[in-house]
Amino acid sequence: MGYIGSHTAVQLLLSGYQVHIYDNLCNSNIDTLQRIKRIAGKDLGFTYGDIRDTQKLTAALKENSIEAVIHLAGLKAVGESSKKPIEYYSNNTQGSISLIQAMQAVHISTLVFSSSATVYGDPVYLPYDEAHPTFPTNPYGHNKLQIEQMLHDLAFSDKNWRIACLRYFNPVGAHESGLIGENPNGIPNNLMPVIGQVANGKLAQLSIFGNDYSTSDGTGKRDYIHVMDLADGHLMALNWLQENLGCHTFNLGSGSSFSVLELLRCFEKVSAKKIPYQIVARRPGDLSEYYAKVDKAEKILGWKTRRSLEDICTSSWNWIKNSKNN
Repeated sequence: MGYIGSHTAVQLLLSGYQVHIYDNLCNSNIDTLQRIKRIAGKDLGFTYGDIRDTQKLTAALKENSIEAVIHLAGLKAVGESSKKPIEYYSNNTQGSISLIQAMQAVHISTLVFSSSATVYGDPVYLPYDEAHPTFPTNPYGHNKLQIEQMLHDLAFSDKNWRIACLRYFNPVGAHESGLIGENPNGIPNNLMPVIGQVANGKLAQLSIFGNDYSTSDGTGKRDYIHVMDLADGHLMALNWLQENLGCHTFNLGSGSSFSVLELLRCFEKVSAKKIPYQIVARRPGDLSEYYAKVDKAEKILGWKTRRSLEDICTSSWNWIKNSKNN
C-alpha cells in the first residue's frame, strides 16, 4: 500500500479485479486504504503482516482466495541499502523466498515482481535494454537481481509458473485526484518528494548532487516514468500472464531522459513556486545519464507511457497541495 502499490491497486480495482493488500506499513500509511476506496469507488481487503511471516502470509492468501500476486514488498533506498545490507537482504531476498513458499503452499503460480533498473549497474551502452549485462553496484540492486534469478530458476523447475519481472526506472508523479502520491516515512530519498517538501516549506532548499556531469546542464539525467503509467504496466503484465507461461523480464520506463534541473524547472512552471537549491558533491555511484529501451514492453504487453514530464509535475504539485491540507 506504499507509493507504487496504492496506484496499482486503483488501476486493478477500476479494471474489475478484486484486490487484497498485505503490508507491514513500514513505509506506508493505513489511511491510504480509504483513499484508494474513495478513488476507485470499490472496496478492497487488507491484512497487516510482514512478508517474512510465511505462515501468516499463507493464511492470508488462502483465506482471501487469491489467484495472482503483485510483489512490491521491498525496501528500496539505494544509499540506505549500503548502510543496512543485512536488513535489505532479510526483507527483500528472504521475504521473496517466504512469499514463493506461501504461494506454493496454496498453489498460486502467477506473479508480477517489482524489480528495478538498478540491476544493470554502470551502462555498457544506452539505452538499457533487457539484454544489457547486469552488474548491480549496491545491495539493493543485488537483492533485485538475486530475486529475478530465483524466479527464473523457479519457472524453469516448474512449468506452471507465470512470472513477469518489471524493471522500473524512476517512478514519479501522483494520481490525478491528488488523493494519493509519494509520501515516504522519514527523510525522503527520492528527488520529487524532496522538491515537494521544499515547495511546502518543510525543507529550506534542495541539494543537487553534482553539476559537472557530461550533460547539457551538468546535472544527472534520468528516465522518469509517471507512477500511473507504471501502474498500467502492472495491470497489462498481469493480463498478459493469463495466457503466457514462464518467467519474462520487461523494462518499464519512458525511453527518454531529463536532467535534475529540467525536472526542477518544469515543477517551478506548473506550481508557480521558486525552489531554492544548492549544488553539493556528487554521490558515489551516481551515473551521468541512463534511460530505458522499452520496445519489448510495447511489442509484447502493448504498453507504453502516455504521460509527459509536465503531467508528472502537475500531478505531483496537486498531491503536495492536497497532502499539506490533509
